[in-house]
Amino acid sequence: MQKKNFFSPFLFILITTLSISTVHASTPDLLPLQHAWAKANYKLEGKAQLEAFSALIAQAKVLVEQSENSAEALTWLAISQSSTASAKGGLGALDFAESAKENLERAIEKEEAVLEGTALTVLAALYHKVPGWPVSFGSDKKAKQLFKRALEINPEGMDQNFFYAEFLFDDGEYEEAQGFLIRAQNAPEKANRPLADKKRREEIAILQAKLDKKA
Repeated sequence: MQKKNFFSPFLFILITTLSISTVHASTPDLLPLQHAWAKANYKLEGKAQLEAFSALIAQAKVLVEQSENSAEALTWLAISQSSTASAKGGLGALDFAESAKENLERAIEKEEAVLEGTALTVLAALYHKVPGWPVSFGSDKKAKQLFKRALEINPEGMDQNFFYAEFLFDDGEYEEAQGFLIRAQNAPEKANRPLADKKRREEIAILQAKLDKKA
C-alpha cells in the first residue's frame, strides 16, 4: 500500500468541476459559484488561489443559508472547504477537511445521490487521503464503502471510476484498478465541462502509465 499524502496536489486535482447540468434549478446561485471555483482551481496559484477559495467558502455559506441547507449547496460548501485544505496544506488544513466532512455528511443525509454521487465521491476521497487516528478521520475501509456506493449511483461516471481506480492502485489492487480505469476512459464526455474533462483524461493517462509499469 502506498503511503497516504493528503497534503499532496492529489486532493486539489480531485475536486473536479461538476457538470453544469447537475446544478438544480432550486439553487440557481450555485452556477456562478461553480464558475468562480473553476477559475480558482485552474487559473490561480499560491496565495491568490487560497484567498479565492476562502472567499468561495464565505459565498457558499450564504447559499447554504439561503437555500435552507440544500444538499447541493452543502456539497459545494464542502468542495470549497476541501479545496482550501489542499491549497493550504500542513496541519492547518485539517480543520478545513473536518468541516468538509461534516458538510458532506449533511448533504448525503439529505440526498444521498446529490450531484450524481459527487458528495459520496468527495467524502470517500477525504477518508482515503487524510491521516487516520489519532491525527484525523482517515479510513480506507470507510472510503471503499463510500466509493462503491457512489458507483452504484453513477456507474458510468468518469470521476467516480477514476478515483476508485486511483484508490485501488494506492492499495496495490492493480488488476481491479485497471478495470475501473477502463470504465473511466470509456465514460461519455460532457460538452459543458470541457476543461474538467480534459484535465481528468490527462490524469487517467498518467494512472494508466503507472499501471502499465505494474503489469
